[in-house]
Amino acid sequence: MDLALLRTFVTVHRAGSFTRAAALLGLSQPAVTGQIRALERQLGRPLFLRRARGVVPTGIGDELAHRVAPHLDALVEITGADGPAGRTLHLAGPPEFTALRVLPALMPLLARGPALRTTFGGAEETLGGLAAGHHDLAITTARPRGGLLTATPLCDEEHVLVAAPRWAARIGAYGGVQARGLPALEQLPVVEVHESLPLVSRYWAAVFDAKPAAPGAIVAPDLRAVLTCVAAGAGLAVLPRYLCEDALDTGEVVALLDPPVPPLRTYFLAVRTGTLGLPHIARAHDWLLRAAVDW
Repeated sequence: MDLALLRTFVTVHRAGSFTRAAALLGLSQPAVTGQIRALERQLGRPLFLRRARGVVPTGIGDELAHRVAPHLDALVEITGADGPAGRTLHLAGPPEFTALRVLPALMPLLARGPALRTTFGGAEETLGGLAAGHHDLAITTARPRGGLLTATPLCDEEHVLVAAPRWAARIGAYGGVQARGLPALEQLPVVEVHESLPLVSRYWAAVFDAKPAAPGAIVAPDLRAVLTCVAAGAGLAVLPRYLCEDALDTGEVVALLDPPVPPLRTYFLAVRTGTLGLPHIARAHDWLLRAAVDW
């Protein structure tokens, strides 16, 4: 069986689109379509079904991808080990956690190689890029489904309800919130990373069994910016403890509540199934799992 046809097939399987696969391979879309049809003729079975927004693999297509993709990735590693592709690790994840946790942890490894390219994004975008072959490792808060991607729990992130000291004094901090519940928080503006209030909503559901009553007063799509706004007195926010721990220690912000079971969010370390056979990916994967024990 022609390796070039298999390479095109795996790229289409990961990209979910002939158009995206063509761009990744540097080919025209008709050329990619022709190669897939040639492979289907050889096998005597259809490998993809066309949909409005791309293609989805048939059962035979999924089975073939899972069998051949690890071997094709290994061949790329062997034949490109001395070139830029063999020395470059493509990493994707959320900006704050990647910047403050993942990148510092990888620095000792990267001092000896490989090179690193980093992409920031949300879970859906990051996992889509990983499946399409744009990334080698992805840090995500969503566990991927299906057999194309493999995810390992990396660490749990504790969430803390915080505000500036003047707001805490006004509502009585722990005592006020514990005694009055949600009404004690209603006078505080909300600072969040998105209009949907993802962190506040998750905290409210876990701790108060309720939904936030007020929209975000300030929306800043970076948790570090949210922390800055809260420390300046803009209102309350729910933040990961690792991000606001220094500010809590210095008193720039204070925790408004200390629930018996604090809300947690799990981070996963995801790869394309089979790619842990590639040395530069396996080293970074193992390195991060060891580093995360102390997070």
